[in-house]
Amino acid sequence: MPFIRTALGTASIMLALSACALMSSSPLRTADGVLVNDAGMTVYTFDKDVAGSGQSACAGPCIGLWPAVPATAASYPAPYSVITRDDGSKQLARNGKPLYLYAQDTKPGERKGDKVKDVWHVVTD
Repeated sequence: MPFIRTALGTASIMLALSACALMSSSPLRTADGVLVNDAGMTVYTFDKDVAGSGQSACAGPCIGLWPAVPATAASYPAPYSVITRDDGSKQLARNGKPLYLYAQDTKPGERKGDKVKDVWHVVTD
């Protein structure tokens, strides 16, 4: 009986640790003071998006130039969240603001989209 209790206790602890690791992992990381995705591509916000609205103001030709950062999980730890775009796809948001990449950034670390038309900005941490 002690072996079964020890095995169950160990399994419970491992499950709890796995859950904590998943909850604490961030979908993005900081590099050189700005938020980037796993490929090192710079992440942007759009001033026309309203934080907390659950919607993106970037659609049509805009989304071609400013691709949405896809949400690959149903939920993320704060300050991240997921919004549903008009086409039904899921987009990652931070502090309620949808997140984007810039199509003209072709190499990790590029920031060509920063301050475009004074409405696009790199996300700093």
